[in-house]
Amino acid sequence: MHRLIRVFLVCLCATALGQPPAKSVVVIKAGKLFDARNGRVLANQAILIEGDRIKEVGDSTTVIGHASDARVIDLSAATVMPGLIDCHAHILGNWKDFSPTKSLRTSSPQGALWGVHNLQIWLDHGFTALRDAGEDDLAYGQLALRDSISMGLIRGPRIVSAGNFVSVTGGHGDVDPLAPDQALPRRPNLADNVDQVSVAVRRDLKYGADWIKLMATGGVGDVLSDFSVQELSEEQMAKAVELAHRARKKVMAHAEGTEGIKAAVRAGVDSIEHGTMLDEEGADLMAKKGTWLVPTLETFQRGAELGASSGQEAISTQKTRTILKFQPAAFQRALQHHLKIAFGVDDDPDFLDREFVALVKGGMKPVEALQAATVNAAELLGLSDQIGDIEAGKFADIIAVSGDPLADISSIGNVVFVMKGGDVIKNTK
Repeated sequence: MHRLIRVFLVCLCATALGQPPAKSVVVIKAGKLFDARNGRVLANQAILIEGDRIKEVGDSTTVIGHASDARVIDLSAATVMPGLIDCHAHILGNWKDFSPTKSLRTSSPQGALWGVHNLQIWLDHGFTALRDAGEDDLAYGQLALRDSISMGLIRGPRIVSAGNFVSVTGGHGDVDPLAPDQALPRRPNLADNVDQVSVAVRRDLKYGADWIKLMATGGVGDVLSDFSVQELSEEQMAKAVELAHRARKKVMAHAEGTEGIKAAVRAGVDSIEHGTMLDEEGADLMAKKGTWLVPTLETFQRGAELGASSGQEAISTQKTRTILKFQPAAFQRALQHHLKIAFGVDDDPDFLDREFVALVKGGMKPVEALQAATVNAAELLGLSDQIGDIEAGKFADIIAVSGDPLADISSIGNVVFVMKGGDVIKNTK
């Protein structure tokens, strides 16, 4: 009690003198520490944290000796890891509703409130950062949530975000499923030629998008498009890349069909999302250009299990079951060509851990699946100097799981501790 009073008085005096209060100092004892960069587990380590940053990582005895007054968090019985990163998230709306009219029945404020709810689930599963892969909210609720988290108004993962997905009329990003005599006013994300792509991209950039999301092919979750058909032309996608890169932003492309994947890669996009019908030519092209792949295996696998109770239309369920036939071979090609792969779930955050299991069943080693959600994901997002591994100078985004995910990847679902920026979000160890 006396010590707490002294700390309070020191902070009060510092504030009165115009000095910032002293940073909190914490030491985490890690019985097993996952070194994401080198893909190994280190024993008897400790992490010294000052404020929101990691100051030192090393042998437990040495690090603790450098901070005798620090608060100690003992995670000796758990596996300590960097905070996880989801590179294909959709944060707005109700993830239990797969009906094609969901967005028409959800106002922008209601979608954002669902987003606040969903973000707590990502955090609870150990995801301290994510990339929103685009939303159909014309008011850009995902960008408001991103900025609100940065300002400390709400709690949530660090976010980089796409804007509205750029799509052709009737394509995978056209959210109007209504009859022609009931059609909605044309939305600004729809682009049927190169000039219209320029306008759609510039609108996203104007309102603060970090990434541009292109619909290179049709998809499975809608009732309009064919996933095997290329939608945006290569010329349209090249113009989007030109404008985004000039603005120092990146471009992601939803691409499932074979020809759409290759057109998007030739156009210069930074990442291919899904890549479910990737062929040898496409894999070779991605390898040569250094294009990232975010495979999102689990969302298709679970989508094939969904029934009418979720609101999913029968046509979407059938499309999912059809495209699943292509997924195993495509993912094997990606691995054989040593493509750069980052983790993304594209599903209800309640099922985040299932993507790790799907990646390993698909042919990845557990350590590779974990790296996909840490160092690889940070590299894709351009944040390697801030997050992705546990190193001095980086944000103190740290989690712990019960068990050893390098031996049993399913144990990644047993998250017992979450820290983001030095703040403890969850501690059930």
